[in-house]
Amino acid sequence: MKTVFVTGAKGFIGKNLVVTLKRRTDLEVIVYDIDSPPDLLAKGLVKADIVFHLAGVNRPERIEEFIEGNLNLTQKICSILRQSGRMPTIVFSSSTQAVLNNPYGISKRQAEDTVLTFGADTGASVAVFRLPGVFGKWCRPNYNSVVANFCHNIARDLPIAISDPSKEIELVYIDTVVHAFIGVMNGHPSVSDGKYFLVQPTYSITLGCLAETIHGFHESRVDLVVPDVSSPLIHALYATYLSYLPIDSFSYTLTQWVDPRGELAELLKSPYIGQIFISRTRPGITRGHHYHDTKVEKFVVLEGEAVIRFRHILEGDVVEYPVSGSEFRVVDIPPGYTHSIENVGRNDLIVLFWADEIFNPDVKDTIEMRV
Repeated sequence: MKTVFVTGAKGFIGKNLVVTLKRRTDLEVIVYDIDSPPDLLAKGLVKADIVFHLAGVNRPERIEEFIEGNLNLTQKICSILRQSGRMPTIVFSSSTQAVLNNPYGISKRQAEDTVLTFGADTGASVAVFRLPGVFGKWCRPNYNSVVANFCHNIARDLPIAISDPSKEIELVYIDTVVHAFIGVMNGHPSVSDGKYFLVQPTYSITLGCLAETIHGFHESRVDLVVPDVSSPLIHALYATYLSYLPIDSFSYTLTQWVDPRGELAELLKSPYIGQIFISRTRPGITRGHHYHDTKVEKFVVLEGEAVIRFRHILEGDVVEYPVSGSEFRVVDIPPGYTHSIENVGRNDLIVLFWADEIFNPDVKDTIEMRV
């Protein structure tokens, strides 16, 4: 069993990494953070087969804390390992800002050099990652992540500040980072440019586009238009946004259209996949009696008993499909067939519908005709 030692375990990246590591049964995971017992650092390091050094300082109250939290801690870790004769693999989380000549960048660059020198002197395997802006669940809002700030505030209808909407930023998703870190541990490291290890993919986006995208996630509960999650960036941003919802705001109510037949509500819409809606129909009631020129649909009875009837609009024979909620059976609705669905049970009929296009009241592809 390997022993893994994680510094900065309670930070954003640390939390996500530790959760993933602890799902494995072949690892002993020792976590270390600012509130850990002082002697845990040495005890954990001398047992470790791999060290994930994630601890660092980027928003200190005193400028001296950059050196204390970034360089001095890294030097202490390497010193303990040298004195103990241990040569674990070290994965060090640095930043693309290490190229800057400000106090933060200088301290991170010096910490990088400390780790790289340790590897060169001892033969230990080291992997220094210069990460761009990392985003994902559990990142502290109103701290140092614009994605976290936007997601937290927009989810709560709070204002956001954008100094330059055209400014482009580089981002990487937390799961990508965790996967790359664990890849080093498993002997399958991510891409390297020779000196620093890289995570891929990364994404470039302007602040204005980022804000517009996250505002769109917020509005999707009203207009029901779901984002294009086939885009890896949108997929990751949407998951991140939902993780910032207030705990009492996970649910929302759909608008219902009510008449004597029952109720109907739209569930979601997408220009890529059409829309999904759901209906409740009283016993003995029939819905439909119309056809479509191009639009196609799928019906799935979730609860109750029904008969779906079809008739080709140019021919006279009626075809019946009995369906039940116990089957979860899908019935396709081809164009050119007038169709209806009748509740033939004793209880309400609940049906899930999919259409391949969003309903447009100005361009209706729904022509009334009795089956």
